[in-house]
Amino acid sequence: MTKLSVNINKIATLRNARGGNVPDLLQVAKDIQKFGAQGITIHPRPDERHIRYQDARDLRPIVYTEFNIEGNPQHNFIDLVLECKPEQVTLVPDAIGAITSSAGWDTIKNQVYLSEVIQEFQRNGIRTSIFVDPILDMIEGAKKTGTDRIELYTEEFAHQYSLGNKKGIEPYSKAAVLANELGLGINAGHDLSLDNIKFFKDNIPNLLEVSIGHALICESLYLGLDNVVNMYLQKLK
Repeated sequence: MTKLSVNINKIATLRNARGGNVPDLLQVAKDIQKFGAQGITIHPRPDERHIRYQDARDLRPIVYTEFNIEGNPQHNFIDLVLECKPEQVTLVPDAIGAITSSAGWDTIKNQVYLSEVIQEFQRNGIRTSIFVDPILDMIEGAKKTGTDRIELYTEEFAHQYSLGNKKGIEPYSKAAVLANELGLGINAGHDLSLDNIKFFKDNIPNLLEVSIGHALICESLYLGLDNVVNMYLQKLK
């Protein structure tokens, strides 16, 4: 079964919109785990417009599944990850001020830099994953960085699927086959939803984990958080 890690950035966005502590981010994280999700993902950004660095510290004691912290490995982010020691860190090449993630790493140009960061996290017992586009050269480059896993950036798949083009899965399937051959674990995320998740999972061999936030929270407005988490878990079997 592919594991579900729920990204709770949007819960923090809602909380921050009014100040105070409603909704309670920590309680939501507890509930999501109780509902059956196998992980909690956060993606703090430098401006802390949703997840704050202090949230990561506060979440660490209550996340008993898998804690996954995503972000651009700048100095403050690296320090935060080493302090919190999540089970997994996912490196994402976000530009400062980016609304959301928009591309994977160029693992060839950034090989030395990524290798140094990855080694530091691995020395501290933290599993590493790097965000990549489904480009075979980038998968091969990822292997050379020493990362444990890759996270396939799935926005283009989701867009093509919404247009009825199921052939949009093909680059991802080929990337997954290569990753498996190279011994890289495979995660995936971005714009995955209840509508497309089963098709994606069924066409990606050995998909270990998906990280889903925006769609899952939006779907929960209509269907309820407990219900939606379990709907994903059923589709990921």
